[in-house]
Amino acid sequence: MGPHPHGWWILLHLVLFVFWLGGDLGVFYSSRFVIDPKQTPAARATALAIMSGLDLGPKVCLVLFLPSGLTLMALEPHGAQAFGIALFPWWSIALVWLLAAIWLSLTVIQHRIHGAIPMVRRGDLAIRWAVIAGMAGTGIYTLIATEPFGVTTNPKWLGIKTLLYAAAIAAGLGIRMTLRPFGPAFTTLMTTGSDDTVERTLRRSIDGCLPYVWLIWGSVLVAAALGVFKPGAQL
Repeated sequence: MGPHPHGWWILLHLVLFVFWLGGDLGVFYSSRFVIDPKQTPAARATALAIMSGLDLGPKVCLVLFLPSGLTLMALEPHGAQAFGIALFPWWSIALVWLLAAIWLSLTVIQHRIHGAIPMVRRGDLAIRWAVIAGMAGTGIYTLIATEPFGVTTNPKWLGIKTLLYAAAIAAGLGIRMTLRPFGPAFTTLMTTGSDDTVERTLRRSIDGCLPYVWLIWGSVLVAAALGVFKPGAQL
């Protein structure tokens, strides 16, 4: 049958899944050393630097997952329409990639400056909440509509995948809020040394993120399975 006509886009989508999950596993493993009181402050600082470096990968993958996924949907639209016109004309996909580039820039800057520029922080948050709302609304509509966007191939699996993407972004925001006490506590550790209060705060901040981390891992794995198997889809 020859190569798949959209093979490179599918490969990009799969690579983003792999690096998203793999990078998150690295972040989790290094975080164990950051909160280990048996390690020296210098070793914990090194572990934190590794953790922060690894964490940029999943953040990049999360952003690029959206335009790559929409590109695949545009290449195989299955008749999807909105208001009687094609749902994904070429210019709309170009616009999505442009917006994703802006979002990616804000994400990278936010990662490096850790919220030091309020405008960047607010812009990144605004985009994330907008994407959560948009993906959640689209996913719910896809699940409840008989022929969502005019598609007759029963794309319920895609609606669930879209909801899982929204859940992963929301979980990332949960992690961000849970980690707020971490920075001041780690600064205290490096300047004045450790004590029970500092260690409790560090561990509570990191361990408090675990439910969100598990939600992200589960969402990524299930979304990957849905994309591969497409349960219930009709040819």
